[in-house]
Amino acid sequence: MSSIYNEIYLRRSRKVMMEWGVDYLPRTYLASAMKNIERLGFTFSKSLMAVLGTQSVEAFTAFYMELEGQLKEMVGAKHTYKPMYPDFPKQVMDMSDAELYLEAMLHYYTLELPFEEDSPKTKALQTEASQKAELSQKPRAKTAKLNVIELGDKTDFFNSIKDVIGSKSSISPTDKEHLAFVIEMEDDVSELLPQEIPLKENVGFVVGLLMKFGKATGEEIGKYFKTATDVLRLATALSDGDVSLAANTVYRKFKRSERKFMLSLLEQCGTIVEDMLRYRNRWIRLGEILHPSEYRSRYPKSADAFDILRSGQTVDTFGGRVEQALRWHNPRLAAELLAERPGEFARRLDHLLRVHEEPYEVIILFSDLAGKVSTPVLLQVMAHFGGRLSKNAWRTFFPKGNVAKAVAIKNELPCLAADICESVVSLCREALLDRFAKLPSLGKVYIDERLREHNVPFAMRSASKSLRTLSRGSRLAMPEGNTIRFFLWWKEGLANGVYTDRVDIDLSAVMYNSKWEYMEHISYTNLRSAKYKAAHSGDIVTAPKGACEFIDIDIPSVLQYGGRYVVASLNSFTSHPFCDLPECYAGWMMRRRPDSGEIFEPATVADKIDLAADTQISIPVILDLQKRQVIWCDLALKRHPGFYNNVEGNQSGLTAIGRAMTSIVKPSLYDLFLLHAEARGELVSTAAEAEATFGLDEGITPFHTATIMAEYIA
Repeated sequence: MSSIYNEIYLRRSRKVMMEWGVDYLPRTYLASAMKNIERLGFTFSKSLMAVLGTQSVEAFTAFYMELEGQLKEMVGAKHTYKPMYPDFPKQVMDMSDAELYLEAMLHYYTLELPFEEDSPKTKALQTEASQKAELSQKPRAKTAKLNVIELGDKTDFFNSIKDVIGSKSSISPTDKEHLAFVIEMEDDVSELLPQEIPLKENVGFVVGLLMKFGKATGEEIGKYFKTATDVLRLATALSDGDVSLAANTVYRKFKRSERKFMLSLLEQCGTIVEDMLRYRNRWIRLGEILHPSEYRSRYPKSADAFDILRSGQTVDTFGGRVEQALRWHNPRLAAELLAERPGEFARRLDHLLRVHEEPYEVIILFSDLAGKVSTPVLLQVMAHFGGRLSKNAWRTFFPKGNVAKAVAIKNELPCLAADICESVVSLCREALLDRFAKLPSLGKVYIDERLREHNVPFAMRSASKSLRTLSRGSRLAMPEGNTIRFFLWWKEGLANGVYTDRVDIDLSAVMYNSKWEYMEHISYTNLRSAKYKAAHSGDIVTAPKGACEFIDIDIPSVLQYGGRYVVASLNSFTSHPFCDLPECYAGWMMRRRPDSGEIFEPATVADKIDLAADTQISIPVILDLQKRQVIWCDLALKRHPGFYNNVEGNQSGLTAIGRAMTSIVKPSLYDLFLLHAEARGELVSTAAEAEATFGLDEGITPFHTATIMAEYIA
């Protein structure tokens, strides 16, 4: 159990748990281990080195073997990478068009790679590549920036799990996996459960886990359920559905005890009919499984509510009254109604200000309500109105659900007066400062200016498992180097109990200028570009033993000809959803130059994303070469039936994604932490002076998403 906990801890916090021993570990063991993990881009902290030095050789060896396997999994180094052209990129750039064409045709018709592994030519190319890699390793190893693995403890580990449960924003599939394992393994989960679970999606998921593992009692979890929709989310979680309720769920058959338990939760909620009408058809389907009429004497309110839904009776609802007031051109009445629900009022504030004949009345109403609006909504309203007067051509949205989508529409919002926007921002700010001031003091606070490029992590429900988890639209500085190398690995075979047959995943990269006008693409249809010094390692169309593809792009050559953005794209040519593959992941490395090292160097891997969504196209990152930044996307794009299944056929989709991700207006982590500093601390100019640090490399970083969501979106 502890080894799996360490694996979770390592992924979440770059920490491991280790007890002090009573032995003396020979220094050669520790030095060898550190040298080995350095090649993967990691090293040990001083405190971890000290504890490891007290372990027996047997205990240390067991720890190291597990750790090395976990690190290889994290950076994608557990496989041997054999691209179609072993001496990539030189081989691709040197071959003639005719040679490239004939080699590709040979592979398509025979499914054999043109350069067989045991051929003399391949061995010669591999020897040459190894020699170049060995020469390039020496200077690189001295200056490589390594990820430090720290010494942690059980208290900190379980606090990180509690942070996930107490998050005020949706959590990622990886977080859900970690929660499921810990709840299953722990005999007593009461210490993990907070008095309140703020986010309703998490209520359904967590209680669903407690029920699944037989650790739920009405006394412990009944307090989490306030509305009928809370109960619907629980039924959805128990049926392995989308607890955000963005997609329909096929509800499973529940045991009698489960049906009675859910009806009892529904019975304790307040007025339930109106809430149930929001998802009328789902409740009707669920009612066919719960059989509420069997328990009418015990749960009469629930049974009556289901009768009303099935009969189609007209019910006067809050939402209906608001919409009717707006249809009657009575925004004053609509505002008064919405004031009963402060969160809904805040979400519709822009609309109310545009249609109300006296917008300052709306501002006055909001001034009384702002303190009752949740922190995530206040932050988003403040960011929206803070950027309301900027003439952004596009507005970007992330629809709710388990599929990571982005939508960009033209910004056609009517103008609002500057003082109106300023008033809203000021009210949000005051409410947040008042709220944060009630939290414990932070003392002296240092905030790294670079956090302005990182968005607050609000919706992580569709975030992929990755080496680093970030909020979409955040920007990371590129490491030093002139060549970006994208990589892709996938495998066909048995997945979810079904054989996939042949699987072909394609890696592509498309270049655009600053206006998002197409310039060039690199894909299986265009393996190289002499102008932009870009190359593709070759199109492999089957992967029974696993397959890989690479793309190199020379940054200076793209900039020289007016390029700016590069969109990385993964397409399932054989139309297999990524979730139906045994394994599929992608990422990128920064190279000093194309030949500076082996074809795949783990220590140079900047990011790696596991592709497991029910989609056929993925956009992991967009590069802004002009600013030398990586824009974190982790997005999915559904294939349009009218398009060819390649990057050229999805140009309109890729352009829309690009415009969306480069025009986001979201609250930044810098803004969030600055509010905390003003409310409960003293801002200082250097990290050395600080008691609380917020940065990219120390203190609370953008990668501590669970901590941020639980403790700073308070």
